[in-house]
Formats: sequence, structure tokens, C-alpha cells
Amino acid sequence: MAAFDPSDDAPQLDFVLLSSGPASLFWDPSVLDSACATLTSLGYHLVQLDAGAWDDKVAMLDGVAEALSFPGYFGRNLDALNDCLFDVASGDNWVPEEAAGLVLVLTGFDSFATKDADAAHALVDIYAAQSRYAMLFGRRMLCLLQSDDPRLELPLVGSTGVSWNPSEWLSSKRGPRP
Repeated sequence: MAAFDPSDDAPQLDFVLLSSGPASLFWDPSVLDSACATLTSLGYHLVQLDAGAWDDKVAMLDGVAEALSFPGYFGRNLDALNDCLFDVASGDNWVPEEAAGLVLVLTGFDSFATKDADAAHALVDIYAAQSRYAMLFGRRMLCLLQSDDPRLELPLVGSTGVSWNPSEWLSSKRGPRP
């Protein structure tokens, strides 16, 4: 994957999202659907998971491992998750070679973050670190986090904040305050 074109007067969505970091929050499902459609049209390989169905770290690890077709020797722990995402980032991966990059879409993320905040943060933190590593090799990894809580705030991931997508960046775009 080539670098983004600095002369592009109207940057594509992938550039806009990655310029704020590898992970972005989404509240309105239609905004998320639009982003997914745009990223698909740009050639990204999307993997969507219902994070709200996960009750704990083990369920999260199993869900990600299955969705990304991790090998049978996957150790079902955060170190193993980091190792397998390192493989994705470095090109020994389970992403189609012709894809512009990998987009991990996690719906119901706020629900999982409420059940197991440490595991939720660890997943996004590891993904963010591997996304940064992937860019060294011309690969792109984005993570779209859908939240039913329009006020969800996450700690830094990969030493970068997780911000709301451009369409919902203003609080007023995410509905009235409770």
C-alpha cells in the first residue's frame, strides 16, 4: 500500500480516520454503516464483531481469534493476541493480499467495556500498537468502535487518544445529553 498523497485536496475517509489514530468511536449506526461502505469501496477488508456479546477477556480473545482465523496454537491470552496481530501487521496474515488494509469493526463496544474495561482497553491498545507497526511496512489497520453510549471516553491507546469520528465529533451530533 502506497503512502497517502499529500497533494490530495479532499482526503479519503481512511486518511481522515488514521490521522487521529488507528481507533475511532462511532455512535450512530448509520454513520458507522456509511464509514464501513466507504472503507469497503476503498478496498479495505472489514471484519465485524459484536463486542457487546462478550462477557470477559476470554470471550473477546476467542471472538477475535475466530474472526481473524488465528492459528490453532493461539494461546488465548493478551500476549498471544499481540503476537498474532503482529503477524497481521507484518504481512504474515489472514488478510487478503489485495486489500488496502484491515478494518476491525466492533459493535456494542461500550457494553463490553462496561463488563471488562481492562480487556476492552487492552484489545484496542494492542491493535493500535500493531497498526502503527503495520504502517512501517505500508499496511493499514483501522479499528472502528461502535458505542451506544454517546459519551463514552476511553483511555489512551497506543499512546494516542481515541476520538469520535468526524461526523459525530461534536457532542451535539450524538443526541441530547442525558
